[in-house]
Amino acid sequence: MHMSRLAIVAALEREVRPLIQRWQVRKREHAGREFLFYETREAVLVCGGIGPEAARRAAEAVILLYSPELLCSVGYAGALDPALKAGDVVKPAQVINGSDGSRVDVSNGQGILLSQSAVASVAQKSRLRQSYGAQAIDMEASAVACAAEARSVGFRAIKVISDEFNFELPVPGRFVDAEGRFREARFTLHALVRPWLWLPLLHLAKNSARATRALCAELSEILSHEVPAESSAQIPQR
Repeated sequence: MHMSRLAIVAALEREVRPLIQRWQVRKREHAGREFLFYETREAVLVCGGIGPEAARRAAEAVILLYSPELLCSVGYAGALDPALKAGDVVKPAQVINGSDGSRVDVSNGQGILLSQSAVASVAQKSRLRQSYGAQAIDMEASAVACAAEARSVGFRAIKVISDEFNFELPVPGRFVDAEGRFREARFTLHALVRPWLWLPLLHLAKNSARATRALCAELSEILSHEVPAESSAQIPQR
């Protein structure tokens, strides 16, 4: 069985495409679902889909199939701190689950990442920053952290800002299916007949491309060095 010290869980391939374009691709099954795993000598990566449930399934699959020492949640995040700009990399010291308030501490990080199951509006971002003291928000890191803790696997998170504090995401949640897949064709048809979405979507595409480059550069730098073994994620605090 293929073993890897580092397992990476992303939501969408577009977040990490420049990194994995030359990696070996392997389709494997876990718990009745098929996953695509991208393998290299240093690591294995799986794109589990959008949202906490999709992230949890992917994290459990990669842990059980590859037995990594360290599990890393990577991908796009929204800025709760107005000072953060598109392309800024966030490596938090703590991840908070917005649904139940549980917290996971991460060694060698800075600041707080909040995970919740829905996209936050600009008005919600302001309230969430005040309530949690977090600098960034995503949808998957907490679920990956919980999967790592349950299997005594080390955990860290590396996120990159794709939408800034004052940017209202123009992508409704209804275009994400139950498996965490983004229904791109349906959303394209939705956007084509709504010209007021074109400029925000162009802005989002530009910032997402910048975020992808920054994230892949960060991950490439990590993979170019020996990946250190880390202690397991701490038990969530409530």
